[in-house]
Amino acid sequence: MEIALALASGVAIGAILGFVGAGGSMVAVPILIYIFGMTPVQATTASLIIVFSGALSGVISKLRAQEVLIRESFVIWAIGLATNFGGAYILPSLPTSLVLTGFSLVLIGAGASMLLRAPKADSERRISPIALVFISLLIGALTGLFGIGGGFLAIPILVLFYNVAPAKAAGTSLFIITINTLTGFFAHFRHWDEVNWTHPILIALTAVLISRLASKRSSGVRPELLKRAFAYTVFAIAAFTLIDTWLIS
Repeated sequence: MEIALALASGVAIGAILGFVGAGGSMVAVPILIYIFGMTPVQATTASLIIVFSGALSGVISKLRAQEVLIRESFVIWAIGLATNFGGAYILPSLPTSLVLTGFSLVLIGAGASMLLRAPKADSERRISPIALVFISLLIGALTGLFGIGGGFLAIPILVLFYNVAPAKAAGTSLFIITINTLTGFFAHFRHWDEVNWTHPILIALTAVLISRLASKRSSGVRPELLKRAFAYTVFAIAAFTLIDTWLIS
């Protein structure tokens, strides 16, 4: 049964990463906590390697199609290193209820960002230095604290404020997730031995396969439909997490 659940989890995570270009960790962390019984610290650590694997697989086709802003991605990653490692360092000292509540609020923000309507196409603009620093530090903190790659934040910002084409925004998001979650995984090195890696590895392998398939077929699916489905999914996860944290536990 647990093997079947791990396979199903990998399918869900890989599909989200491949079709949407973000959000895999927002499904992975709750799955690891509520289905496989991990603590938030363990789930965050395991989620990083799962989402890294799926994002790496999905970004390959985007790189070949030149749909990745490589320089901007590395700048965002480099600036966010401080908050990435800082978040990983303070995570074990935070109360579980605070971590889960923060994670739920991030889910709500992610869902809301996916419901924003994109503007009409215009000339692509560069990100201002101040906005770039703020975005980078925030994405790094999300990775260190919650095991989230930050793609949900990058996509709407690139599309809404800098007129980056949705396909290129999704590809850039996947690349940011890839390098950010790999860094975050090493930032969580203190917790590697706390995780039973059997199920996370199985989930990761499945996510890799599904992410590749979904990424190749994402152009044939309406982006608005995908974003709306993703938004409602994370809203439901956030509501369940808040209810379980404050009313049931």
